[in-house]
Amino acid sequence: MPPHPRVRRARSVFSDAAAKQMEAITVETEPHALDRALVVISVDPDIVDPLPATTDAPALRQYTDDVEAVRVLYFVTALRTVVVVAYIEV
Repeated sequence: MPPHPRVRRARSVFSDAAAKQMEAITVETEPHALDRALVVISVDPDIVDPLPATTDAPALRQYTDDVEAVRVLYFVTALRTVVVVAYIEV
């Protein structure tokens, strides 16, 4: 049986604002919910369409997980290897 191709995940990094939001998380279940959303995004950064762009900046995307009550705004680098998280709402 041939080996399955390995899925290359994008690396997630946080903007300063998102890092501060991470530090402010106090409820124990919130990091788990956020981790699940980040895994989904890192496996397939194109899982959602970009939001309508108004500038030449990278197009923001919004991933929402209604089950875990998580919303993440992010953009993907040109080589699709890094996901930059701009905003977190848990």
